[in-house]
Amino acid sequence: MPAAADIKVLVVDDQLTMRALIRSALQEIGFREIEDAGDGEEGFKSMLTRMPHLVISDFNMPKLDGLGFLRAVRAHEATKKAAFIMLTGRADKELVQRAMQFGVNNYITKPFSPASLRAKIQEVFGQLT
Repeated sequence: MPAAADIKVLVVDDQLTMRALIRSALQEIGFREIEDAGDGEEGFKSMLTRMPHLVISDFNMPKLDGLGFLRAVRAHEATKKAAFIMLTGRADKELVQRAMQFGVNNYITKPFSPASLRAKIQEVFGQLT
């Protein structure tokens, strides 16, 4: 059982308010090492320097959207093993299928609660302590 405090997280969303909400929910769950980025390009640069264990990324972003970001993460040797959870306002089957095809570990739809976020993370990492 991993401890939430030992998991490094990168939150990628183009809306500052959403990044703050995700950060708050993660802190409530017990995560301590949380970085954020405003789009997929910035997120990928952060991935290369910070090497997070978990990425929570919005789908709809400028420059590099969530699917493009996911593809970049999975294509790079140093980042491809990071867990990736897609956050989206759209729960359509086509998006979910494409994300699964590119190697997403899980997805969560907005709006979400800390409990639902915890459940999605635990589906990837197992029970958190």
